[in-house]
Amino acid sequence: MDKPHEHDPRLRFSNRVQDYLRHRPGYPPELIAWLTDKIDLRPSWIVADVGSGTGMLAREFCRNGNLVYGVEPNAAMRTAAEELFEREPHFVSVDGSAEATTLPDGSVDLVTAAQAFHWFEPEATRREWQRILCPGGRALVVFNSRRVETSPFMRAYDAFLVANAVDYQGVDHRRVLGDNLRAFLDDMHDWRFEFTRAMTFEDVRGLSMSSSYVPAPEHPGHAAFMQGLEQLVDEHAKDGTVEMLYQTEAYVGRL
Repeated sequence: MDKPHEHDPRLRFSNRVQDYLRHRPGYPPELIAWLTDKIDLRPSWIVADVGSGTGMLAREFCRNGNLVYGVEPNAAMRTAAEELFEREPHFVSVDGSAEATTLPDGSVDLVTAAQAFHWFEPEATRREWQRILCPGGRALVVFNSRRVETSPFMRAYDAFLVANAVDYQGVDHRRVLGDNLRAFLDDMHDWRFEFTRAMTFEDVRGLSMSSSYVPAPEHPGHAAFMQGLEQLVDEHAKDGTVEMLYQTEAYVGRL
């Protein structure tokens, strides 16, 4: 029988928080510089980071001096963020969702979603974000995407996930880009930033386990998945590491 967290987006990451914290890539500070240039982002702006998880994107806005409401429906993720930001006066944890943030009308200047937009119900989310945004407010959608076609390892890793992960293609955030975002955001601007991470097998293991589509330890396919993953990394590693090639994609606009 399937477990509830395998289908409910609010619960899918409950058993993956530590791997998420340790192995997911963050977001480049250059993103803040781009937003400052493109939409005149200022430290005085109030930000609602929706689906904020452990606060990876929220951290960049806090460093910029923004007050950030981290809106997160998953209790385990929210608790991890509260512990990380315990001494950060610019971060406020909120038990809420994209479709029901619990924030007051017209209370924020910018709504953001990092690595989470594909879990939201678009129409209800757009109505809710319109409600909480002040006049002239903006919405930002950000993803870190693997540059799949850029190296033999990147192609092999993606093919391995397609063949061995659970519903990998069904929950791939790349399917919401393009037309879906253009329908969601008006006056949209986009930005790209490439970066590379050198990773050991343990790093790749943790990164993989941070994703909801990878078989959890109690799943009957977990052992075989890890065995295959280790073999894949060994085949492509140089001096014990492989290069994971990423691109940050950001989309900002009005609602």
